[in-house]
Parts: sequence; structure tokens; C-alpha cells
Amino acid sequence: MLLFVAGLLLLLRLYGQAGAQNLTSAQISIISERLAQGAVHSWEYGTRAEALLELNAPTYSVVSFNAVPPPHNISSNVTSALGEVFKIAHNVVVARSLSNITGPQPLIADESAGDPASIGVAVLLANWTGQGALDGLDYAGAARDQLDYLFQNVSKTSDGALSHRVDQLQLWSDFVYMVPPFLAYYGVLTQNHTILNEAYTQISLYRKYLRDAAAGNLWKHIQLGRTGNDDGHWSTGNAWAAAGMIRVLGTIQRSPYTSLFKNQQNDLANWAHEIHEAMYPHINSNGLFYNYADNNATFYDTSSTALLASTVYRLSLLGSIHTYIPLAEQARKALLASAGAVVSVTTSTTLAPSTTSTTLPAADTTISGLLHFTPEGWLTPVVNPYYYGSEGSDSAEGQAFTLELQAAWRDWVADGAQGTNGAREAQPHVFMIGAIAVLPWLIID
Repeated sequence: MLLFVAGLLLLLRLYGQAGAQNLTSAQISIISERLAQGAVHSWEYGTRAEALLELNAPTYSVVSFNAVPPPHNISSNVTSALGEVFKIAHNVVVARSLSNITGPQPLIADESAGDPASIGVAVLLANWTGQGALDGLDYAGAARDQLDYLFQNVSKTSDGALSHRVDQLQLWSDFVYMVPPFLAYYGVLTQNHTILNEAYTQISLYRKYLRDAAAGNLWKHIQLGRTGNDDGHWSTGNAWAAAGMIRVLGTIQRSPYTSLFKNQQNDLANWAHEIHEAMYPHINSNGLFYNYADNNATFYDTSSTALLASTVYRLSLLGSIHTYIPLAEQARKALLASAGAVVSVTTSTTLAPSTTSTTLPAADTTISGLLHFTPEGWLTPVVNPYYYGSEGSDSAEGQAFTLELQAAWRDWVADGAQGTNGAREAQPHVFMIGAIAVLPWLIID
């Protein structure tokens, strides 16, 4: 009997390995290289910096279990990892100083009023750790000018919601990832409660304008502008919003002001969960979201799938909310499925079995034969980062989201994989037919 049980446990383990694999260090390096290659716009620099912090220097990440502010002195084991982040901040501040513009200004001139602020955390961190003493750059001044630009130059609604655009007053869901985390980090590092609270206020205002109660609390993408509004429920926009909430939550929770902002922390956790509740009923049987979550006429998108899943792991860690861990695990496994796999994911939140499955085409890839990565290591299929209604390729933000997912999952596992006990796991079914595997998936009680 003991031999049978041991054999069964080994078989279950092998089945789990056959159904999904984790990224190797070599694969992570390739994905990181493509991210460095592809990041050329303001929000891509900021998102890359955040992904590098979460993955390679968690001591300096606001979503880790480490204190905010972080240490002034950099330990030798993270010098190299932080070097990539500091290089982003350095290059941005150097380019800014060459413009000879003084006073309030964004870190990078941009058509977006909000996107340049995404680099602000890297700039603040460079100042905090004394990089200015080494290279002579005024990181504190650059961050202060970015802050002043937001509140002195950017248009806003009558109740104070800052515009995401320069040419018109317009709110984009993307904003929540770009601006509030910068405000929160600035507030904690400068011991300014007002600025810290403003991070929360901006999220609250954006939720007021973009949350669509008639669509189960999915967020609309773009509102209030004279032109170019988008009433659709863009999946990446919902993921941007949830991820921004998580970063502000982490910043407050790990700061000396956690007891002063308890209500705000509860709201942020609940609002991120609210987006999960709105989004995950729309996950498809292949483990991916459509580009517009509730519009099956749009294409499948791995970018939003990766970022949203990362927020589920982070909410489990920061908010002890584990509801969507099983679905995030399904999505993660789908994203890392082997080439030639037949992926069948239950989208139900009961024990009723899924009645549909989607066979995804095999991919010729050299990144360990992963279905959703090109031979060069780009995540696929992805939304075009520059034309959100179209399918694209070689997405820098998609690469960053993959690294953020990897970091979040790693930290969740290290914390004991909380939340897995609340879900029942279906009996594994792995049938090897050539290179085809029917994957085992979790089913929620």
C-alpha cells in the first residue's frame, strides 16, 4: 500500500510537470534581453524598471515583504540587479538635463501626461541610494519637477482626477499604473502624508469614472475626452489598474504610515479584488483573455493575462485574498504550456467540468519549446502596445508583465502558496499523444 501511495504521488508530480513548466533562468534572461531591446517609450522604461525591481531586487520593491523606504546602502548581492534600474534613471535624467528646460516638466516629453511618471520610482530610488553623488545628476530635482508638472501643468476634472493626456482632459485606465505608484513612493520617501494620500485619491477618482457597474465592474478604457474615447473593457487596461492598486497598497503597507492608512489599504485590496471578480469570468478555455475581455470578436492576448495573474498572487501576499489563485495558476500554466499542447481550462467557479477546450497551434520555438513565446523569446499573441485595438508583436510591456508574473509567483510559492488549500484539484489527466498533452487544471469549489 505504501509503495502504491508513493508511486501515485510520484506520478502526480510527473503529471504536474508535464502539464506546465516554470521558466528557467536562461529563459528569464532571454525574456529580459528582449525587454531591454524593446523598451523605447516612457511607460516602457517605467514598466521595465518595475519588473526588474520585482524580479531581481525585491529588497527594493514595494510589493515584497521588505520595508519602504528601502536601505540607503546597497548590498553587494543586488548591486548588479539595481544597476540596470539605475541606468534607466540615469539616461532619462541626462536626456532631460540636455533640454535646458527648467521648472515643472515630465521626466520625458510625451503626448501622455501620465506615462512619464512611471519612471519616477526608479529616479526616486536612484536619489535615495545616493547615485547623484556618484554621477553628479540631480535625481531629487528631476523627481520634484515631475511631481510639480502633474499638479501644476496637467489638466484635471472638477473633483481632481488628473488627465492622462496632454492635448485634452481624458482619463485612461493605464494611468493607475503610471502615476499613483510614483506619488505613493514620493510621499513615503519625503514623509509627506498629503502626497501619499493623493496616490489613493487618484485611484479612487479613476475608479469612479472608469468602473462600469453595468458590465460587472469591468473598467472602461478611456473616458471624458473630446475625441478618442473607448467605452470597451480593454483587458490590459483592467490589468494596469489592478497592478497600480497593488503597488500603492504595497507601498503603504510596508511604510511607517501603515496604521494611518488602514481604510485606504482595505479599499485598495478590495478594488483590486473587484477587478479580478469582473475579469476572471471572461477567461477563455485556453487560459487567455480576449483583448477586450467581454468581446469574443477580439483576439487572444497574453499580455493582459500575464499582468492580471501577477496581481492575483500579489493580492494573496499583501491582502490575504486568495479567491482567484486557482484561475491565476491556470493562466500561468497556459502561458508556459509546451509547444503542441492542447490546453483545456475550466472557466467555472463550481465543480462543473468545462465543456469546451481550445487547441492552440504548435509553435516552432527555441526557448525550450514554449507555446506562447517566439523563437526569439517574445511573448505571443499580444496586443499592439501602440494601437490597443490591434494585435501586435514584440511587445516590451508584454515582456515586463511576464517577468512580473514570474516574480509574483516565485514570492507566492516562497510564502507557502497560500490559497491552494481552498480549491480542489481535479484528478490529473495527461495523455501523451506524440507531443500533445491534455493538461490537469484546478477547479474552484
